[in-house]
Amino acid sequence: MTGNVKNNASLWLTQTAEFLKNFNILKKSGSDSRIIHPYMVIVNKEISDHVRSWRFIILFILIALTCLGSVYIALANIGDAVKSSDPDNPFLFLKLFTVSDGTLPAFFVFVSFLGPLLGISLGFDAINSEKNKGTLSRILAQPVPRDYLINAKFTAALYVISVMLFSLGFLVMGFGLTMTGIPPTPEEFLRVVFFIVVSIFYVSFWLNLSILFSVLFHQPATSALSGIAVWLFFTVFYSIIVNVIAKAAAPSVTATAQQVVNYHEFILNLLRVLPSQLFSDATTTLLMPSVRSLGPLTMEQIVGTLPGPLPLGQSLLIVWPQITGLIAATIICFALSYISFMRREIRSR
Repeated sequence: MTGNVKNNASLWLTQTAEFLKNFNILKKSGSDSRIIHPYMVIVNKEISDHVRSWRFIILFILIALTCLGSVYIALANIGDAVKSSDPDNPFLFLKLFTVSDGTLPAFFVFVSFLGPLLGISLGFDAINSEKNKGTLSRILAQPVPRDYLINAKFTAALYVISVMLFSLGFLVMGFGLTMTGIPPTPEEFLRVVFFIVVSIFYVSFWLNLSILFSVLFHQPATSALSGIAVWLFFTVFYSIIVNVIAKAAAPSVTATAQQVVNYHEFILNLLRVLPSQLFSDATTTLLMPSVRSLGPLTMEQIVGTLPGPLPLGQSLLIVWPQITGLIAATIICFALSYISFMRREIRSR
């Protein structure tokens, strides 16, 4: 009798302990959310590595100082920029991002120039450094899908870029609000937000391009130099090539108006191969509402038009091809890096 009681008590304690264990597991995975998905573990680790790295800190300080310097120049010359005949006068707050006296470029020009360096610095050693250290094969030896790694690399860098650009944009807005005392209108605020979103797409293109080079090349130095070489080619040498083509294909003096318009459209289409040109067209239209066209116009199209700012929806319709081109280039670079990484040997040699 005593033995049966002891056995029943032991069985009850065992079942109770098992029930409490299962209950704690359900509680942790449910309301407490202590069990983190492996993908988010990799993302958090990559974000921590980016934020703590000296290269990111140096680039952030450089971009922040240059952008704040351009805003200071804009504030010092904003009075001279306001003219009675300027159709952008109702959008005084947007001049913080576009006005310059020649001492320093405008805010969006700095983003166009330094954004590629930020993207390249965050992605040039995303894959090959892990492989050279031997950590890539160790990570993928765990029950973690291979695509989790490259997706997490891109997501973490994109998160860091987005937070950085939104922080700089809102910092400039707060600085301008404090100095001028004029709050932005809802349309001005939305235009600045769309400008920041386009900037994120622009930097993401260079990020994915550097990740692609990181997958293709074994050494981080080679992938970094490849990204910088592409950036220099697009920034310096491509415009020289376009100028040579423009001089060779220039229409004669007796050319008709339609031939001149076709010639300028041809040169503009050559320039729009550049990601920086797409970014410049999009940001100029968003930050300057008086811009009505990004191509040549005939006299028939100009006659009868009144100068005035466009609403936000119309400005977005004008730059939608440029925004689509940036997004498409970003997706293509990421797809190439994704396919190449999924087919590549990951074991250390």
